[in-house]
Order: sequence, then structure tokens, then C-alpha cells
Amino acid sequence: MELKPPLFILILLPLLLTYTTSSSSLTPLSLQHISPTKSPSPSKSPTPTSAQSTLDPKQLTALQSLNIPTLKDPCTQPSFHNATLCDTAKPFRHLLSLRLTNCSDDLELSTTALKSLSTLQDLQFINCPISPVHFPSDLTSNLHTFTCINSLKRLTGVWLGRLGNVTDLVVANVFVNASGPFVILGNMKKLRSVTISRTNLTGHFPKKWNLNIIHIDLSGNRIKGNVHTSFTLLENLEFLNLSSNALSGEIPYTFGDLLSLKNVSFASNSMSGAIPDTVSEIPGLVHLDLSSNQFNGTIPKSISGMKNLRYLNLENNNFNGVMPFNVSFIKRLSVFKVGENSNLCYNHSKISSKVKLGIAPCDKYGLPVSLPPAKESGFDDNGGSNEDETTDDDSSTHKDSNKHGPSKIVLGVAIGLSSIVFVIVFLVLLSKWCK
Repeated sequence: MELKPPLFILILLPLLLTYTTSSSSLTPLSLQHISPTKSPSPSKSPTPTSAQSTLDPKQLTALQSLNIPTLKDPCTQPSFHNATLCDTAKPFRHLLSLRLTNCSDDLELSTTALKSLSTLQDLQFINCPISPVHFPSDLTSNLHTFTCINSLKRLTGVWLGRLGNVTDLVVANVFVNASGPFVILGNMKKLRSVTISRTNLTGHFPKKWNLNIIHIDLSGNRIKGNVHTSFTLLENLEFLNLSSNALSGEIPYTFGDLLSLKNVSFASNSMSGAIPDTVSEIPGLVHLDLSSNQFNGTIPKSISGMKNLRYLNLENNNFNGVMPFNVSFIKRLSVFKVGENSNLCYNHSKISSKVKLGIAPCDKYGLPVSLPPAKESGFDDNGGSNEDETTDDDSSTHKDSNKHGPSKIVLGVAIGLSSIVFVIVFLVLLSKWCK
């Protein structure tokens, strides 16, 4: 006889199976949620730390050795003082630019760190007076720009000369031991901008330059010799500052060939000769400084036709003759200095004596007057005149005359009275004598 299960069991069985299935599916989800060994969801990852940086680990270690904070990813959040710039390589990014500023005294460059930073194309040291070390060949070949301002003690020309692929070089306010600029620049075939300023650099200028160079600043050194005609071959040159050196000789006549030039300074040297007329052929020249030299001759009148010129400094030289500029040209300039040229004078019929020039007016022969009138020579440094002083002198003279005036009147009256008394006495005596 077949036994049939009770009806209530048939009804409860599906319910039990449904509960069991639901329980088994819920239990793993609950364990997964509270399990401490399960890694967090990628969408909720914390802020990157040094261990999770996108930067190459070796370069990260190199930055740490340079006392650069790496708690934040240097590629995404560079620090203010030590700026960094990275590429977009994967899985790790690499440094392309690094600027070290205001370094601590105990900072040292290591060869290991520099080898790790061989991907750098731009390296800057600003106020980091630390000792330089030999750069690995990979780093020197990759560098395109190098800046050293008041940094890297005891630099040599040979050390800088190894940066053969540099296009932009800035070295300033640091002593450089080199026999001349050529030691530094001779191997830099791609150079477009060079600043070697206030480095105590000696020697002579290179006879050959990269023809694509656009910026040359060798100011504040001890470079001597003449300004070579090789400079005039640089048709792309826009900026030339050779001030505060020991240069001699004349400005090359072919200087006018520098048609791209905008700024030039030969100030504070020992250069001589006349200003070549070709200077006025440089169409875009804005700044011309020839001050504190021994330039002589007359000033070319053609300079007044330079429409873009805004700064002209010719003071403290040996120029002579009549200054060729009128008031409209002078007013067009933001800076105009022509003083301390003892043989130079201006046409007082065209330029008012109120315009401060620092030179004497011309006489009818075109020569400086030996003793210019007080109103023309009495301009002080602030552009004021000594007219008040002249008035004071006149008033003081007037006061002096008033001071001595009464005594002269009294003396005159006394003399007059004495004469009258003498005449009366003489007449009385004469009348008595006639009787």
C-alpha cells in the first residue's frame, strides 16, 4: 500500500526550499561586506601617496634624496618651490622638468640620483649654493635648458661645456672658472639663448656663433677685446647685452645688418670711435645704450628717424658738435640721456632751456658756451631750476643795499652841511677882512 505524505507537508516543503535558497545567497554577501581581507573598491581609492605615485619609483626615490616632498604625487601636484613636469608614459610617468629653489645647506647631489633623473629636459637651480657633481652622459645629452642662478659653487667652463645639446643656458650670480666664453659655448651647436652674467668670466668672445641664436647676455664680466664682426652675421639676433665688461675698439660698421635686433647695450666698457650710421638701419631697435664709454665724433642725425626707438642713453662719452635731436624726438622717448659730454651742445633756438639735458647750449659757432646762463645751467636732478636761488640772491643784494643805504645818506647830508658851514664861515671872515 503506497503511503502519501500529509497535505500540510506538501504545502510547507516549497516554502522551506525558498527560505533555504534565500539564506544561502544572503550569507556570502554579508561576509563579503565585512571581510577585512577584501581590498576596497577602486572607485573609492584614497589620495595617492608616495607608495601609490604615478612617477617612476626610481625617480621618486631620487626626489626624496633631494629633500623634495613626495607625499603627494609630484606629477599631478608639484610643490610651489620645487616645480616638476612629467610625461604621460605608462605604467609610470617620468620627469621632464625639475626646478630646485632655496635649497637647504645640507643638500647634496648624488650621482645615483642624477642617473635616475636622466629623462629631464629642463633642470633649474635657483638659490641652491651646493657643490656640483659630474652629470651622467644620459642626463647631459637629454637636457635642452639649464638654469643656474646663485647656485652650484665652484662651476667651471669645462663642466658647463658638457651640456652640448642645450638650447637655452642661464648662468648668473655665480663664479665660473673659465679661460673664455668659447670653453663653455664651443660645443653647444643648438644654442638659441645664452645668459652668462655676473660670473667673473674672462677671455675673448667666440669667433663663431650658432647662426640661429636670438639672445646673448654676457654682461657683468671681465671679457676684453673688440666686438667681432661675427656678431653681425647673426641675422636672427634680437637681444645683445655686453655691458660692464672690458671691451675696447669700435662698433663694426656692418652692425646695421642685425635687422632683427631690438635691444642692445655696450654700456660701461672702454669702447671708442663714432656711432656708425648703419645703426639707424635697424628697423625694430627699441633700446640703445652706449653710456659710460669713450665714443666720440658727432651723433648721427639719422637716429632721430628710428620710429621704434624708446630708450637712448649716450651719456658719459666724448661726443662733440651740435646734438641733432629736436623736442618731438626727445618726447617720443621714455628714456633719453646725453649728459656728461663736455664737447656736446644743443641748439637753444630749437630746444628750451627748461628741458633737462645735462649739456651746455651752443654758441653761434656750434661750440658749447663756456659759462652758460644761470637759467640754462641751473637745472637740478629733479628737473627744477635755480630761479629761486637767483631771486634769493637778488633779494639779498637788495637787502644789503638797504642795510648800507642809510649810512650813505647820513654821510652825504653831513658833507653837505659841512660845506654850507664852511661857506658861511668863509663869507664872514671875508667881510671882516674887507672892512
